[in-house]
Amino acid sequence: MHDPATDVQAPRPSAGAVWKNRPVSTVLAPAPPLRIGPLALDTPVVLAPMAGITNTAFRRLCREYGAGLYVSEMITSRALVERTPESMRLIRHHESETPRSIQLYGVDPATVGRAVRMLVDEDRADHVDLNFGCPVPKVTRKGGGAALPWKLDLFRGIVEAAVEAAGPLPLTVKMRKGIDPDHLTYLEAGRIAEGAGVASIALHARTASEFYSGHADWDAIGRLKEAVTSVPVLGNGDIWSAEDAIRMMRQTGCDGVVVGRGCLGKPWLFGDLAAAFGGAPTAPGRRHAEPALGEVARAFRRHAELLVEFFEDENRGCRDIRKHVAWYFKGYAVGGELRAALATSSSLAEIDELLSRLDPDQPYPGADAEGQRGRAGSPKTPSLPERWLESRTLDDAFRTELVGAELHHSGG
Repeated sequence: MHDPATDVQAPRPSAGAVWKNRPVSTVLAPAPPLRIGPLALDTPVVLAPMAGITNTAFRRLCREYGAGLYVSEMITSRALVERTPESMRLIRHHESETPRSIQLYGVDPATVGRAVRMLVDEDRADHVDLNFGCPVPKVTRKGGGAALPWKLDLFRGIVEAAVEAAGPLPLTVKMRKGIDPDHLTYLEAGRIAEGAGVASIALHARTASEFYSGHADWDAIGRLKEAVTSVPVLGNGDIWSAEDAIRMMRQTGCDGVVVGRGCLGKPWLFGDLAAAFGGAPTAPGRRHAEPALGEVARAFRRHAELLVEFFEDENRGCRDIRKHVAWYFKGYAVGGELRAALATSSSLAEIDELLSRLDPDQPYPGADAEGQRGRAGSPKTPSLPERWLESRTLDDAFRTELVGAELHHSGG
């Protein structure tokens, strides 16, 4: 078993430069450690699982800048129990990763329990999270993801089976507010999860119908915090900066934050968060990390290098970094031709040559580099099984539908 007390990561030398010359107007008091079962996190921050993003390479990169809990991509419990090659690859952690955190998704209590027990018995994780937040229509259409907590007996069965299988390992839950404004589930689900013995509960403060659009309802996080009193409550949604995280915790009273799209192309955000929660100087409207273009280029190159190592294939790793180009260079004067070349590069040598064309001293572009990252989508009527909303209990007729809900998608 890995010892979480050893989870101390110093920033890479290149990361430290992004904190130079920060204006100072206020000082934040250090935040207390976030305790998730036996795990004590000096920085109350969790990296949200994102399909195709939060693999070992990205987790290692973020960890090099900051501290917190870095969760794997979402893995379906059925695939894990069947030991599919892809699921077995995704649960691997680099030796530097501790605590090791894996998120599971499932729709059957017995299968979820078997998946958790497998992770425990084979010593593959120090923390397991269950996902009930996926808003993707092809998942909710089958009754999975954010639609599942509507069936309270099914939700309770999955969480209880997972907690029992986890034994001493902390088992946590991440969910959304509900299906839509008329079918909210988060308060009932939160109380059920608390009663089942989870170690913490995270809430993405949107419904499935909102997808990632609009603004997260931070007041809902506050309401969940009032309803759940014996375990930590974590807030998720619209954290684009350290100031956002501090503001969420002050506004809602939550015990920690979960960061998703805000760190896309911005791994130094975790250094920013660690500094802010550690009592470092900050100022309204400004960031701890305001990297010049050279620092961004070094982070991008490091990410590509780690992807090559993760895939054990230079071409595949360099193909995978392509989707990150727009996020890393958001707001910087890079030029369309160079961006396009980076988005089609196929070797580290090619990436090095392209990055050498950048002006490393180009300053941080300010507001143009801030704000939302990733696709927000638009509000839509959730796709659900026929008659799903007529009852809060699971009828046998829905069990066949649920089998098709175990698809691999972003965590929500």
